[in-house]
Amino acid sequence: MTTTYFKHIILAVAGVTIIASCQVTKTYKRPDVAASNLYRDSTGTDTTSMADLPWRSLFADTVLQRLIQEGIDKNLDLKTAILKITEAQATLRSAKMAYLPTLSAGVQVTKAKTSQAALNFPAGTGINLNTTTYQGSLSASWEVNVWGQLSSLKRQALANFLQSDASKRAVQTQLIADIANYYYTLLSLDQQLAITQQTVKNRIADVETMKVLKEGAVVNGAAVVQSEANRYAAEVTIPDLQQSIRETENALSVLLARAPGPIKRATLSQQQPVTDLKQGLSTQLLRNRPDVQASEYAFRSAFENTNVAHSYFYPTLTITAEGGISSLQLKNLFDNSIFYNLVGGLTQPIFNKGQNKSRYHIAQAQQAEAFNTFQQTILTAGQEVSNALYSYQNAVSKQQTRDKQVKALEQSVDFTKKLMQYSSATNYTDVLTSEQSLLAAQLSGVNDKLQQLQAAVNLYRALGGGWK
Repeated sequence: MTTTYFKHIILAVAGVTIIASCQVTKTYKRPDVAASNLYRDSTGTDTTSMADLPWRSLFADTVLQRLIQEGIDKNLDLKTAILKITEAQATLRSAKMAYLPTLSAGVQVTKAKTSQAALNFPAGTGINLNTTTYQGSLSASWEVNVWGQLSSLKRQALANFLQSDASKRAVQTQLIADIANYYYTLLSLDQQLAITQQTVKNRIADVETMKVLKEGAVVNGAAVVQSEANRYAAEVTIPDLQQSIRETENALSVLLARAPGPIKRATLSQQQPVTDLKQGLSTQLLRNRPDVQASEYAFRSAFENTNVAHSYFYPTLTITAEGGISSLQLKNLFDNSIFYNLVGGLTQPIFNKGQNKSRYHIAQAQQAEAFNTFQQTILTAGQEVSNALYSYQNAVSKQQTRDKQVKALEQSVDFTKKLMQYSSATNYTDVLTSEQSLLAAQLSGVNDKLQQLQAAVNLYRALGGGWK
């Protein structure tokens, strides 16, 4: 009868606990966010996305592949992000263990003396006023999860753990994009340096040609001086290009956790730009972009924190138990010296200097802030995809026009040089203008290809590629 009675009590308490938890805490549901139609001018319905490609499939250059793998293995920011996952794991384990009672053991020896006057005993009664007590005990305390506070704390810790994992993946996607972009920048600078150095050689030859033509009275001294100035105008840009190469190598070395130094690389002409740029649907950013996922987990954490703050308005139920052995003589410690006590306490906050209310209002504001950040992250993701795709399309369009421009300028330089030798209607200023325009067009052509390569990389990162 007694056992049945206690079973009914336990079931009743459990039922009340479950009902109370449902009333106090709320269940998380992903809020409605504007995640559709984020890609400007995009009407596609194909769900295939280049973000699903492993990064090794996107980058065919084996040298670049090795550099990216080295970065993933050694980059310090990525290592720090992994350590944050370890921290979040420990917090999550701690939150899971919060359901269990605490248990502690103690051994105590107490020596005391009592005043005879305080006891009000007659003189000469012979009572021993000095006592020594020996005690060994086990104590346990358990906070019952009545209002779901511990459950909310566990879910918050889980959200923080998942956020740290998503943040680590976001660091990796950014790292891959940065390494690739620096690598392509190096190749473009190498190409620009080679074009400039070849231009300087050509202009040195032009100076010698002008000197010969001056001796033949075809041109005057001004043409010779102008040709020398034209040569130096190209030559003076070489140190700046070399400086840019050095700084880019150093920046890439830092990403690889190396001391600044040279970077082994291929050439720009060996790079084959990605042509199949499938962006899928913008709603897939919620699944593919780690930073979007991290932002949502941050919102979930704030949501659960609001649940925790709300639970402080309700009473806490704590059960405390203690038991052990106690004796005035050590030799009798194990003889009929057992003691125990069991205490159940219910604490209802009444006045707490407004702390509970302030805590709740702060948690609500932080939840709203996290939601705004979540929305902003999604909008920014859509912006980055649209920008990268448009940049790629522009680069391709410019390259087609730039090729025609370079061919026309090459012919212009060739024609003006020949006309100057055989006709007085053309002077060296026309040659200067054509040569300077040709060099600028050649260097811009290199930038066009760099823009195409980097736009593909940026689109891959913007779609959430690089961590799968």
